[in-house]
Amino acid sequence: MRFFNSNGVSIAYIDVMPDEGHGDPILLIHGFASNHAVNWVNTLWVKTLTKAGYRVVAFDNRGHGESEKIYDPAAYNSFVMAEDARRLLDHLGIEKADVMGYSMGARITAHMALATPERMRSALLGGLGIHLVDGVGLPLGIADAMEVPSLDDLTDPMQRMFRAFAEQTRSDLKALAACIRGTRQSLTEDQVASITLPTLVSIGTKDDVAGSGHELVKLMPNATALDIPGRDHNLAVGDRTHKQGVLEFLSRRP
Repeated sequence: MRFFNSNGVSIAYIDVMPDEGHGDPILLIHGFASNHAVNWVNTLWVKTLTKAGYRVVAFDNRGHGESEKIYDPAAYNSFVMAEDARRLLDHLGIEKADVMGYSMGARITAHMALATPERMRSALLGGLGIHLVDGVGLPLGIADAMEVPSLDDLTDPMQRMFRAFAEQTRSDLKALAACIRGTRQSLTEDQVASITLPTLVSIGTKDDVAGSGHELVKLMPNATALDIPGRDHNLAVGDRTHKQGVLEFLSRRP
């Protein structure tokens, strides 16, 4: 792991060159309670992309993985987290990158596309559809689930799922609770419509978290929907159809 300073916050990242040559960079932004390894390395995304000739940069969001833990919800505003991504590009001297996020990472990617589109070749939104507009991320009850003494104290299935995942990834539960409470920014239909970057919206057909990808795409001037058959929010991430769709999209974008 490498580290850089993002306006006073230590952010951990990896920078993996393609198998051959000097390919276009792609920046990967993971989801809530995950980290770069769980979301992108273990699912073979890094291997798939570097084999296809891309330079892969992935980082641990603030409060996650090996990056600095912060306990103030205000520090997790989606635009603030998008600035971490932009500063990492600055740190590495990368002028433009494709940016792919999953779930919370897709929300951050969309905010980055709104704030600094000139730094992006494309936006790839995985596991997030129309809830970018009509939702504010995961239920606040997920924050509560991070703060109970034990998984055994929870009965709600979604609370249990995210608490178990957070424990599996050995996350800082207090930091995750702050993250949930701070990363609750939606975009308006007009804001989404102003994103003119080539955009791919990829969602599992059994995903009950993301909201409709096709409804989001209808609001965007340059977006395509990718259905990932038979996959829910968790399993869609590393699915073969997802990878094939992303590689095809990247090969077609300008």
